[in-house]
Amino acid sequence: MAGFLSMQVDDERIASFSPGDTVQATVRIKEGNRERSQVFQGWVLAISGSGLAKSFTLRKIGSHGIGVERTFLVASPLLEKVEIVEKGRRARQSKLYYTRDLPQRQVRAKLKKRN
Repeated sequence: MAGFLSMQVDDERIASFSPGDTVQATVRIKEGNRERSQVFQGWVLAISGSGLAKSFTLRKIGSHGIGVERTFLVASPLLEKVEIVEKGRRARQSKLYYTRDLPQRQVRAKLKKRN
């Protein structure tokens, strides 16, 4: 699925994805003198910017039904890899901000891949 919605990155650590896809981003976290990897899995809410300023926002529903959003810079050295967990159906908008107001089950139904 190429086009202006998809992520065009030549880096092999970042998969090509578009809004509505469920992806898993692995980030390196520094705590004092220790380093660890943290995984954040959610659906792609938005892709913005271009070149070195390109970023994407992931959203997931955390514990007790509270939505959590996190924005990642593509060019960041702390971003280890991005993997596609599930391809969503092709979104009609490039920014899926309307999913913030929907319950989790409706979001899954709207983003679910159709055959």
